[in-house]
Amino acid sequence: MRLLIVEDERELAETLRKGLVAEGFTVDVAHTGKDGLWSATEGDYDAVVLDIMLPELSGYEVLKRLRAQRNWTPVLMLTAKDGEYDEADAFDLGADDYLSKPFSFVVLTARLRALLRRGAPARPAVLAAGDLRLDPAARTVHRGQQRIELTAREFGLLEFFLRRPGAALTKNEILNHVWDAHYEGDENVVEVYVGYLRRKIDTPFGTHTIETVRGVGYRLAAD
Repeated sequence: MRLLIVEDERELAETLRKGLVAEGFTVDVAHTGKDGLWSATEGDYDAVVLDIMLPELSGYEVLKRLRAQRNWTPVLMLTAKDGEYDEADAFDLGADDYLSKPFSFVVLTARLRALLRRGAPARPAVLAAGDLRLDPAARTVHRGQQRIELTAREFGLLEFFLRRPGAALTKNEILNHVWDAHYEGDENVVEVYVGYLRRKIDTPFGTHTIETVRGVGYRLAAD
C-alpha cells in the first residue's frame, strides 16, 4: 500500500515514514502544501496523511483542490489544531478522518488501515432542486451555469436542506446536523446563516428556494 505524508515538521514526518515503512507501507513525503498537492495529483496513492498547518498552501486548501479535481483518495487530516469546528471544517471539505497531535502511532496506523479497507469512496450523486445543483464531493454549487461560492458552513447548510427536500426542519434539527449536537450557542445563528444562503442562491436569481415555515423553521422547496 502506498501512502503520502504531507507534513512540514521534518522530524515528525521522518518518524512517521520509518514507522509506516516498518508496518509494510510504501511511503512518500512532502513538506509543503504545494508539493503535497502536486504529489497527490500526480501519484497513485492509497491514502494521504495531510497536516493542516502547512507552508505555501494549507491542508484545507490542498484537500479542497484535490476534491475539486475529482481525486477521491482517502485523506486523514493530521493537525495540532484541536477543536470541533476545525474537525467539522475538515469533514466539510471532504476529509475521511481526522487526528489531533499528539497522537498514538498505533491509533494512526489503525485509522489508516481502516481507510484502506474502505478504499476510495464512489463519487457522490449531485443534489439538485430545480436548476440549483450541489456536488458534495467536488464541493461546488451552481445555479444553472453560474457557480456560487459558499463558505463551509453555508455549504453544509444547503446540503442538509437538499437532502431533505420539502421537509419542514426546526432550528434545533439544523443545529444538530450542520453545527454540532453539543452546540450551546444561540439558535438564531441558523436564521443568520439562512439569510446568508438566501442572498447567494436566491436573491440574485429571483428564486425562493428556502421557505420560512412559521412556528417551525425552514423548508427547501422540492422543485
